[in-house]
Amino acid sequence: MTSDSKPMQSAPSSERVHIAIFGRCNAGKSTLVNRLTGQDVAIVSPVAGTTTDPVQKAIEINGLGAAILIDTPGLDDNTQLGAERVARSAKVLDKTDIAIVLFTEAGGENELRIMEECRVREIPTVVALAHIDTLENHEAVKADLERITKKSVVAISALTGEGIEDLTKAIVAIRPAEERLITEGFCEAGDIVLLVMPQDKSAPKGRLIQPQVQTIRELLDRGCVPICCTPQSMAQALAGLAEAPKLIITDSQAFNDVYALKPEASVLTSFSILFARYKGDIALFTEGVKALQRLTPESRILIAEACTHQPQNEDIGRVKLPAILRKRFGEGLQIDIVGGADYPEDLTAYDLVIHCGACMFNRKHVLSRIERAREQGVAITNYGVILAALGGILDRVKTS
Repeated sequence: MTSDSKPMQSAPSSERVHIAIFGRCNAGKSTLVNRLTGQDVAIVSPVAGTTTDPVQKAIEINGLGAAILIDTPGLDDNTQLGAERVARSAKVLDKTDIAIVLFTEAGGENELRIMEECRVREIPTVVALAHIDTLENHEAVKADLERITKKSVVAISALTGEGIEDLTKAIVAIRPAEERLITEGFCEAGDIVLLVMPQDKSAPKGRLIQPQVQTIRELLDRGCVPICCTPQSMAQALAGLAEAPKLIITDSQAFNDVYALKPEASVLTSFSILFARYKGDIALFTEGVKALQRLTPESRILIAEACTHQPQNEDIGRVKLPAILRKRFGEGLQIDIVGGADYPEDLTAYDLVIHCGACMFNRKHVLSRIERAREQGVAITNYGVILAALGGILDRVKTS
């Protein structure tokens, strides 16, 4: 098990298994993070409430691979800001793939509550009994805890390292088994794939954005033949090919321009649609876009972005999409925009939620947001689907 200290060689955080550690104040959560990473990542102190916000650290775990460890504030934090900190801990569940719940005694009410929340959300959970280096009769406490939780309990001491190997094995044993591909069902080995990528002001200088990098790498790994160009050079790229590409992937904002040049034999999709399938629920997004038929100038829309950045003139979510929607449905259309971790608990004020491709989120985080909208009866879609629908070509774009 190693801590990841080479960003250029590491997997993006959105592709890592997110492992969150929950427990009361001074349960040893921060010490456990430091033990697992082999670094002093989290501040350790006997003072309750030392961890004020969730702390994340990238790590490689043998048998599991790339992961993110999340150290959370104590579940029983009764300091002045304790309630807010506990609420932030609960929000961590939105992106948690595996939970570690640390007990210091058999009947921890807060720990049992977080376990129940994990059960409801179907989050695999490892139960650990902490401080066995100082806890008297820890074998008896462990037996009681197994009886109460109806789970196997790993006895550990983060301070001495006792039981840490068993804890790692328990984590690996319940790891998410699902392996997904971004381009699954869209192409096969040997297929020519044309990636048409606008390089506007919002594109980072000197590098490609994450969805483009991930898609190109996957195509190479799958034995496909990726060819990259911009919308301006697409015609030249096509002219240089002996045959039409099997698949064309573009940015959602360039759909109509790319469609106009697309060979009849080629299939068209977007990075946003691919990531909607990869991270979310494309069927629900496709169904959600039907809400466009019910929008009026008085409707209210939420645009949710996974990343946070300063808006620019060519920004899709913060500039272009709102302009297209207001032109179609009226200037009175109310559009709220949130970024990063911000996402309303109550979505019922909205007629439609439009989410980005969420390349910065892990799949669990995206599905949590989708589920919140579904439970509250609010239509949800994503950039790629809605831009194709607004452009009148959704039925001619491959979504699944």
